[in-house]
Amino acid sequence: MNDHDGLVSLPDGEIRARLMLLRQQHQDLDSAVSALEARPRIDQLQIARLKRQKLLLKDQITQLENQLRPDIIA
Repeated sequence: MNDHDGLVSLPDGEIRARLMLLRQQHQDLDSAVSALEARPRIDQLQIARLKRQKLLLKDQITQLENQLRPDIIA
């Protein structure tokens, strides 16, 4: 089944499992960014890449969270 964004809808249990995985990956990237920023020689390019990955993960997390919430017409 497809939702309005053209994405395949997954059962709630699969969505929740995927959310847990993505949130953990996001946290791991956050820790990696913090570790790199704490170094004496900061690699700005590597930090920028990690932050970009974090943003992509955040977008995926938001899309999955939206699948769990029912559409409410106000």
